Amino acid sequence: MNETRRSDQLAQRDPFVLVHGACHGGWCWVRVARLLRAAGHEVFTPTLTGFGERAHLLTAEVGPATLVQDVVAVLEHEELRDVVLVGHSFGALVALGVADRLPHRLRRLVLLDGVVVEPGEPAFSGLPSEAVEARTAAAKASPNGLTYPPPPAAAFGLSDPDDMAWVDRLLTPQPLRSYSEPFGLRAPLGNGLPISYVCCTDPPYPVIQPAHAIVRREGWEWRELATGHDAMITAPDATAAELLR
Repeated sequence: MNETRRSDQLAQRDPFVLVHGACHGGWCWVRVARLLRAAGHEVFTPTLTGFGERAHLLTAEVGPATLVQDVVAVLEHEELRDVVLVGHSFGALVALGVADRLPHRLRRLVLLDGVVVEPGEPAFSGLPSEAVEARTAAAKASPNGLTYPPPPAAAFGLSDPDDMAWVDRLLTPQPLRSYSEPFGLRAPLGNGLPISYVCCTDPPYPVIQPAHAIVRREGWEWRELATGHDAMITAPDATAAELLR
């Protein structure tokens, strides 16, 4: 009877869907996913089309709508409900796009050091102009003209040599269209769902600073995590604890 009760309790725990950021893939969540599963949650870590092990699927047609559909498909085909949807960095825009499509399947959103833009604006509108110019120029100079190369792992706040080597091996180029084309987000951002924003502060990631004014204006819950931008790698225990709050 105790085992049956425990199984029922675990089955009722909210599932997590973790969406990676720019140049990453589902692989980056492995440490946090292990901790969430140990706490009894179902965890899904989809890799978006054109990234990670799915980089070979990139075409000129892959854009924001494709990336949102990637996550929508997971929610629908896994028949998930009461989902805690987590978007890291660029993946925050994907999470907000999913909230516009399937709010009835979500319990709440967590944006981990996320990019946030005004409704209808492209991701580039949330970045400093110098970053936009550099990424656009890099994409134009690339062999296919569709992507810009990933930065070194150190740019994401990593310092451990083993972690940096791991991340540098697995980062893949970012589709330019994912930043230059609007996600078509509607007002209100997040479609009325509860939203928490977790800001990584040590070191801060200056590229996403413009998001903070929108977060505070929208009145979303604000939290801080004393680690670098790739918190799921540099501080998996603290990151998992934040997601479970």
